[in-house]
Amino acid sequence: MRRIFVDTFYWAAFFNPRDEWHSTVKSFSKSLVSVRLVTTDEVLTEFLNFFSAYDTKIRQVAIQRVQDILQNDYVQIVPQSHDTFLAGLELYKQRADKEYSLTDCISMQTMKQLGITEVLTHDKHFTQEGFTILFG
Repeated sequence: MRRIFVDTFYWAAFFNPRDEWHSTVKSFSKSLVSVRLVTTDEVLTEFLNFFSAYDTKIRQVAIQRVQDILQNDYVQIVPQSHDTFLAGLELYKQRADKEYSLTDCISMQTMKQLGITEVLTHDKHFTQEGFTILFG
């Protein structure tokens, strides 16, 4: 089964009707048949952080969305651990000249470890590491 990594960009655009990418992401999601989506606890943390400045109602919806993702049989969530933190920190250190976030570094290291090359994002940093972004 094809596996695709899911970045915060995708979750935020998918669940936020006001996001400029919402329609594109929702339409694209219909093509994800027989696909295993992979994400990390860190990405879900970043998703919730993104909505932290919104009002209570939207924050509650964001929480429900994360709970839905956690229960979705088509989504594999790689748990956060000290090892994933250290692996991400190592890439972060190696790429001090880049503007990679620590979460992106953890995601990239996870993708490498799992042999995943495609990512649901438009973040060009992933292409700099040799991954294929599905929203250019």
